[in-house]
Amino acid sequence: MSRPTALSKNLSSCHACFKLASKELHQCPRCGSALHQRTPDSLQRTLALLLTATVLYIPANIFPIMITDQLGSSEPSTILGGVVLLIELGSVPIAAVIFIASVMVPVGKLLSMYYLCWCAYSGDGLQARKRSVMYRITEFVGKWSMVDVFVVAILVALVSLGGLIAIRPGVAALAFAGVVIVTMVAAESFDPRLLWDQTDTTDD
Repeated sequence: MSRPTALSKNLSSCHACFKLASKELHQCPRCGSALHQRTPDSLQRTLALLLTATVLYIPANIFPIMITDQLGSSEPSTILGGVVLLIELGSVPIAAVIFIASVMVPVGKLLSMYYLCWCAYSGDGLQARKRSVMYRITEFVGKWSMVDVFVVAILVALVSLGGLIAIRPGVAALAFAGVVIVTMVAAESFDPRLLWDQTDTTDD
């Protein structure tokens, strides 16, 4: 059945208290927050942030994320190189966690956000409700991709206590942290209400 949207009724939804008010108002009559029907330039900002994250993801995988210094020799390790090393050492569960959190989650979030931006612009793809669920899942799981940086930080702290081996974060750690932060900001800047504007609001 067809369901009217707040936009079609010339209403705005408050981001703070979710009260519906006339689009002519600039402040929420309940809490005083700024009112706008759609986040201004949401798609443009989101795409710009996604492109930035995509560029940062290249050095995050090419350059070493950590450097191990032992007995005068240094051995750099990339994200995938560290996963392979953990598998060879028999730490398959840890390798799986790092691979999922550091490779699958960031790539999946980037692809999902690109797809949602395309859907919001063109109106093609899944139903609006399914797109909204996809957005909420993407926004939630994206925060867990920071685990690789946490692993490096913990290794640096623990190994520094030994004295024989030293682990230093590489350039990729900074780039990867940038990927996670930028994609989180991109997800926050995306206005999911745009997904409903490009559909006929007909649910199956």
